[in-house]
Amino acid sequence: MQRRIFVKSMVLLAAMPAVSQAGFLGSSRSNEAKEHAFDYAWLKGEARTLASQPFQPHTGEVPDVLAALDWDSYQAIRFRPEHALWADEDLPFQIQFFHLGRGFRDPVHMYEVVDGKARPILYDPEMFTYENTGIRPRSLPNDLGFAGFRVQFYTDWVSDVAAFLGASYFRAVGGEKQYGLSARGLAIDCGMSRPEEFPVFRAWWLERPRKGIETLIVHALLDSPSITGAYRFEIHPGATLTMDVDAALYPRKPIERLGIAPITSMYQTGENDRRMANDWRPEIHDSDGLAMYSGNGENLWRPLTNPTSVRVNSYFDENPQGFALEQRDRNFDHYQDDGVFYEKRPHLWVEPKPLSNRGWGKGAVQLVEIPTVDETFDNIVTFWNPAEAPQPGQELLYSYRLYWGEETAPLPSRARVVNTFTGIGGIIGRPRKYFSWRFAVDFVGGVIPMLREGALVEAVVSSSRGEIEIVSARPQREIGGMRAMFDLKLTDETTEPINLRLFLRVKGQVISETWIYQYTPPTLASRKAWLESSRPA
Repeated sequence: MQRRIFVKSMVLLAAMPAVSQAGFLGSSRSNEAKEHAFDYAWLKGEARTLASQPFQPHTGEVPDVLAALDWDSYQAIRFRPEHALWADEDLPFQIQFFHLGRGFRDPVHMYEVVDGKARPILYDPEMFTYENTGIRPRSLPNDLGFAGFRVQFYTDWVSDVAAFLGASYFRAVGGEKQYGLSARGLAIDCGMSRPEEFPVFRAWWLERPRKGIETLIVHALLDSPSITGAYRFEIHPGATLTMDVDAALYPRKPIERLGIAPITSMYQTGENDRRMANDWRPEIHDSDGLAMYSGNGENLWRPLTNPTSVRVNSYFDENPQGFALEQRDRNFDHYQDDGVFYEKRPHLWVEPKPLSNRGWGKGAVQLVEIPTVDETFDNIVTFWNPAEAPQPGQELLYSYRLYWGEETAPLPSRARVVNTFTGIGGIIGRPRKYFSWRFAVDFVGGVIPMLREGALVEAVVSSSRGEIEIVSARPQREIGGMRAMFDLKLTDETTEPINLRLFLRVKGQVISETWIYQYTPPTLASRKAWLESSRPA
């Protein structure tokens, strides 16, 4: 992982509440001879049984010498590649393990599954190098366990294709081989006034892959004070890496806000939100927008922002067909960062899969935006929140596919948004008599390249408050698309957010996805200052 990306995880995890092993699996060493039959049905049974028992936190299990490691010392602990799982098996995958320490303090059990039998994978200090860490490896407990694991593929035994590390977080890459945003197993009470609860993947079962089969199947047991769960991941590396995920969830207690298939990312500053534009780089973000494909077939695009306070938006739907956080701006010149390459960050698309001809039902795609002053903090979260709050004793089943990479799930061929620019409104050269805010939205693709010269394209704009004026839509030849522009004239003094919608239409036919935006008006004093600064000297 790139340093900044790893720092981001460390900072986030350091703030998490301590959630650790319930203990029913025992230590790694005590399980040394405990081979057991394994399949997904067995794991669901274990999760259901665990949910009927009180949550057992295990704090303080990681030795102080590991918990107190600084960044450089923790990074100095290296896994020895020759100890990778399946290193000598001539198989398409290998697994390397992460060491416990610093912010990663939840011991995770590992098992290998062969022919339906699971055996423990035991921690051994010989798996790691400890130079320049101050750690005496033989002083560490022999049942220490691991923090997580990374997946490597035969096309490149040096780079990862996926990594599972910290609480229920995981990442993957497509053909760009560039980490970016993260997924999670589950989110609980995210964006609420009370602290968020972070479930933990506390045990993993790794199925030995077959020769010549480029699919890896892994299973996980999730645990937290509010819920347990059984997960199955089927991983297919490629230019677009896909993961087929099955989840069976068993609540211990009522949950007010359950987040299914959560995605976590970072947005500090960009072309549409320059509130924190105090860096030499023009834009800083892992993702620039939320894409949604609703149950009724509408495509939506919501640019991300870095708000001044926590903001939660709910986009209500029934049987959604997909949602994603995407990095659509893939121009290096817009970032100028040759260290972490934000223009190469992968998209992550969630595609719900029906169970027994049943979709995900009613609920909402929720977007949580949290203020951030630094790119090392993930401040964007999105997930599916079912309309019915989970109750103890239920079994909740979800199935979905994750797409990681520059290309996402196939969608209807409508024009899509690639840029959103904002700034002071009005007509250049004319004195501004009132405050307004300009929006310029660029669309490409779909039928736009097929439009005849001079075709009348209509920009259809609506707002929850204020007045829309100076609306236009015209060809933007530099990008091979269309640019829609309009001004929002404020008609009251409140700073409550205003919701905006825009799409393109030709002869009554919708040809684009729907751009949606939440604009927060400045204070009256700020509006007056804008007007004063825009007047000729």
